[in-house]
Amino acid sequence: NVTTYNAVAMAIITLQTFAGMWINAFIVSVLCVSWVKKRSFNTNEKILLLLGCSRFWYSCITWVFTFLENIYPLCLYVSPTLQTLFGIQSLFNFSNLWVSAFLFVFYCIKIANFRNTFFIYLKVRIDKIVPWLMLASVLLSLSYGIYVFEVMDEVVCEKINCTTPGNFRKQRMGINEYIFTLFFLSGFSYAIAFIAVICSALLLLFSLWKHKCKMQTKSAKNVSVDAHIKAVKSIISFLLIYSINFVCLILSLVYRVKEGSGVPYFISLLQHAFPSVHSIILVFSNPKLEKILLRTL
Repeated sequence: NVTTYNAVAMAIITLQTFAGMWINAFIVSVLCVSWVKKRSFNTNEKILLLLGCSRFWYSCITWVFTFLENIYPLCLYVSPTLQTLFGIQSLFNFSNLWVSAFLFVFYCIKIANFRNTFFIYLKVRIDKIVPWLMLASVLLSLSYGIYVFEVMDEVVCEKINCTTPGNFRKQRMGINEYIFTLFFLSGFSYAIAFIAVICSALLLLFSLWKHKCKMQTKSAKNVSVDAHIKAVKSIISFLLIYSINFVCLILSLVYRVKEGSGVPYFISLLQHAFPSVHSIILVFSNPKLEKILLRTL
C-alpha cells in the first residue's frame, strides 16, 4: 500500500531529520564558540564545521522535499519548486559525500605512519592543502547543484507536461528516462569518493594495527594500545556506515526508474540515517565534543 509506505516513511524520516539536524547543529555551535574563544581553527575543526553545515542543510531540505512529495505532491508541479529542491538537495548531498571522504583521508594522513616520501610530504603539507580541497569541494558541489537544476528544469519544462493531472510519482518515473547522463555523473562521483575512503581506511587500519602490535610487545598494559583499539573501532564503524550509504546511493539511482516497490522507501530511510549516525560517531570519537555533549545532556 503506497499510502501506508508514505505515512510510515514520513514519520521515521521526520525523527531521523530532527536527530540529524540537532547533532550537526551541536557540532557547528561548539566549533563556532571555540573559534570565538581561540580566534583560530585547526584543520580538523574546519572540516568538521563544513561537514556539519552541509549535513544540517541536507537534512533540512531533504525533509522538506519528502514532506511535499508525500503530503502535498501538487506543490511540486509549481515551477521551479521541483527543480530547486532537486538542485539544493544534490548540492548538499554532494558536499556531504566529499567532505566526509576528505575527513577520512585527512585522518589517514595525520595518523598513519609510513616511510614513503610522498606520504611524508602530504603529512607535512596537509594543513595547507585541506583549505583548497574544501574550496574545491564547495565549488564542485555548487556546480553539480546548478547542473542538476538545469537538467530538471529542461526535463520538466520541455519533456513533461506538468499541467496534466495525474500521479506525481508516475510523472517522476517518466522524467528519469531523460537523465541517464546525470545518473552516470552521480554514480561516478560516488564511486571516486568511496574508493578514496576504502584506500584510506585500509592504509590507516594497517598502520594502526602494526603500531598496536609493537606496543603490545613492549608493554602488556599500555594506554596507547587502548587508544589505538578505540581508533580502529571508530574507523571500522565509519567504513561500515559509509559503505551502506554508498550502496544506498547506487540503489537509489537504480530504483528511481522502478515503480510499485517498497525498496526505495527503505533506501531513503538508510540514507537519512547516515548524516546523524556518522555525526554521532564523530562526536564520541572527539574527546572535546563528547565531554560537552555529555555535559549538555
